[in-house]
Amino acid sequence: MMIVVLLLGVLSAVAVPNFVKARSDAQVKACILNLKQVYSAKQQWGLEMLKSDTAIPMDTDLAPYLNANSMPSCPAGGTYRIRRIYRDPVCSLSAIGHALTNINMDDDPSAD
Repeated sequence: MMIVVLLLGVLSAVAVPNFVKARSDAQVKACILNLKQVYSAKQQWGLEMLKSDTAIPMDTDLAPYLNANSMPSCPAGGTYRIRRIYRDPVCSLSAIGHALTNINMDDDPSAD
């Protein structure tokens, strides 16, 4: 009986961290897909409304171009910033991989 309990303990000690990492990886991938959807919606809105590259759309402007007519949300609890049309949208969790591209030092995510 003790051997069985010991084996279950060892197996759970190995399996739990792998499940946590898999969940985290899935959240990053889902967030990146959401950011791509927001980016595409921004581009479509800008083209249809004849906006310049420096225009900043609101959530309500992009709703018709998004699934379910609403802004997606980060599965890990981060918040999205739309930013100007020519810039990638960002997630507040971009430091841990929730980003479309690597943000350069000269590309300040808080600039707009």
